[in-house]
Amino acid sequence: MKDKEKVKEIALEKIIHLFNEAKSNLSKADRYVELARKIGMKSNVNIPKEFKRRFCKHCYKYFRSGNYRVRTRNKVVVYYCLNCKKFMRFRI
Repeated sequence: MKDKEKVKEIALEKIIHLFNEAKSNLSKADRYVELARKIGMKSNVNIPKEFKRRFCKHCYKYFRSGNYRVRTRNKVVVYYCLNCKKFMRFRI
C-alpha cells in the first residue's frame, strides 16, 4: 500500500514540475501538458486545480497570451480556446 502512495506522490511532483516548465518554455508547453496528462492518467492522480485552467480540455493546448479568451457571465468564468473554437465554463 505504501508503494502506491509513493508513486502518486512522485507523479504529482512530476506534474507540478512539467507545468512550471511549460510556463517558462512556451515552445514545448503543449508537449509538457500532454506528458502531465499521461502521467496523471497512468498513476490515477488528478491535475491540481491551479493548473487545470492553464490548458484547453478539448485540444490540450497550453494557454498563452493570444490563443484564448476569458469572459465572465452569470457567475461563471468562460475560457474560449481560439485554437479549437470550444469553450470551458468554471463557476466563480
